[in-house]
Amino acid sequence: MNQSPGDGWQILEKASQLAAQGVQLALATVVWRQAPSSGHQGARAIITADGEIHGWIGGACAEPVVIREGQRVIAEGHPQLILLGEPGDFGHVPEGVVSVPMACQSEGALELYIEPVLSTPRMLVVGRSPMATTLVELATVLGWRADLIDSSDFRADLVDGNSIVIVATQGHDDEDTLETAVGASPAFIGLVASQRRGESVLGYLADRGVPEEKLQRVRVPVGIDLGHTSHTEIAVAVLAELVALKAKGEFGPTPPERTAAPAPETAIDLVCGMTVTADETGRPLEYEGTTYYFCAPGCRAAFEKEPEKFIKETVRAD
Repeated sequence: MNQSPGDGWQILEKASQLAAQGVQLALATVVWRQAPSSGHQGARAIITADGEIHGWIGGACAEPVVIREGQRVIAEGHPQLILLGEPGDFGHVPEGVVSVPMACQSEGALELYIEPVLSTPRMLVVGRSPMATTLVELATVLGWRADLIDSSDFRADLVDGNSIVIVATQGHDDEDTLETAVGASPAFIGLVASQRRGESVLGYLADRGVPEEKLQRVRVPVGIDLGHTSHTEIAVAVLAELVALKAKGEFGPTPPERTAAPAPETAIDLVCGMTVTADETGRPLEYEGTTYYFCAPGCRAAFEKEPEKFIKETVRAD
């Protein structure tokens, strides 16, 4: 089933929705095709970190490669241009472009641009001061997911590796709140306090046995130094620092080594040479004690008809 232009816009809307929910994903767009590929120019698909795909960019041969390369783009955080097809389809391949042989005759050739989509920052502001309320309001204007939580309601299970936690209790339960935040290992922890007050809080937690490496992650005082300012200006100063850190890539998707699903095992389709996923989606076939995997029913049927032929050809190629 080919994707219409309207479907492409729906994929962009879905990508935006998933990013707002904190889902790590990549967006693949077909920028060129060679018939008879089923993927069409402008078609789009979403690839998530755990290997789900939404949308349509090509058939059975292209999909496993796009999922694998999409997961790699998410892990590395950099866009990539991918060429899928016979080596002779593209001529000179520029440096930095990934060329993947795709020998399925029914698939033609594709050129894909795969880019990471950064998830929307999620910020938890702990406290009930006017500054805390203003900070949440300003962050929401930027499209961030921001929640205001009273210190008595703040728990470690509300925090994940993507969270930004701003402790703005300002003298009310600072120590207990910051200890909970530090123990949850969010992406960023900031304490709204003076330098002197911050040193006192950190010293207290150190005496309680909180590891030094965890305490070193606390930004105190958080925010750009504006001197003596109003609560509104303090909120602006805190958000300005966070925006600057986001622009540097300090947070967004959780680093892949902490959350990304492990890359699936792959195998080579002996009929067409494609790399396929070595699971049930790879149409497994056991022959003389070895399990082989295939990109499409046609390749599997061809192998079933002449297994020794393809096995010998592979041995000779090695």
